[in-house]
Amino acid sequence: MKKVGILVGREVTFPQAIIESINENGKGKVTAEMVKLDGVKFDQEKRYDVVIDRISHEVPFYRATLKQMALEGTHIINNPFWWSADDKFFNFALAKKLGVAIPKTVLLPQHSYIEDINSDSLRNLEFPIDWEGIIEYTGLPAFLKPFDGGGWKNVSKIESLEQLWYEYNQTGTLCMTLQEGIDYDQFVRCYCVGQEKVLIMPYDPSKPYLSGEQYVPNPDYLAPKLAKKVEKDVITICKGLGYDLNTVEFAIKDDVPYAIDFMNPAPDAELASVGEYNHRWIVDSMTEFILKKLEKGFIKPEYRWDALLNPKPKTVRKTRAKKTTATKAKKTTKARTKKASE
Repeated sequence: MKKVGILVGREVTFPQAIIESINENGKGKVTAEMVKLDGVKFDQEKRYDVVIDRISHEVPFYRATLKQMALEGTHIINNPFWWSADDKFFNFALAKKLGVAIPKTVLLPQHSYIEDINSDSLRNLEFPIDWEGIIEYTGLPAFLKPFDGGGWKNVSKIESLEQLWYEYNQTGTLCMTLQEGIDYDQFVRCYCVGQEKVLIMPYDPSKPYLSGEQYVPNPDYLAPKLAKKVEKDVITICKGLGYDLNTVEFAIKDDVPYAIDFMNPAPDAELASVGEYNHRWIVDSMTEFILKKLEKGFIKPEYRWDALLNPKPKTVRKTRAKKTTATKAKKTTKARTKKASE
């Protein structure tokens, strides 16, 4: 029997719903449960075929455990190695090269550093920072936000150079980006499952979390042509990043969807937050994706150690054998030709 594990944080409704859905639709061939962990041995045998990760970005012990699970052959949603290496600034640069519209974005040097870092450690940095040039590039208003953050934490809307200085001075050791603010006409957040299935959700980021006003189901919110463009960009981004589960946010201005946030490998799926329709869609879609892949087989990520652990059979002897056979055949043919001529 195939086994799916769920690694969770404080959320309640999504883990319960996905476990129930997989157990119900697995029809005795696939079962799901909460992952339980103690001390993890470095040669711990495989326990799960799939693990859905909802919290390892905040718990290093979980992230290290998932990497060991991947080594033993467990498929992790999402890949813990890429997630560990990923950041939003790189994502913006990548998506731009993939043809997705991205607001102008600047990566900023940190305001503060750990104790062992001093002025000698930072001799590659220009000082002072060209704040005027940065503002001229992004324009105002702009958004100051962490280069690898999430959940709208430590995000500030910047209206002036003086405000930028003030907010920047509060960021401590966080590495920040300054991004052009899009005076959007429409705003959407999109679920993406399996790099192919997309749900476009009208979304109002100005409404408070859990207010029940952020998500309003409306299948006709975007014109058909614009909806196709958004869906295409979502799939392009998620294929480029390799995430099985993600959300992508777009600020849409003059029918141009600007992707402003799309490193969300553990996206919000709580019933009280996203609403009944969106919650049910993500539970059903993830269940369908996992069961289908367990039946047909996941495409295994390419890890560098695979070639060492599973070396390909050598073909040198076969090649030599073929040459020997060909040589013998050639000699035999020559002998027969010579005999016939005699």
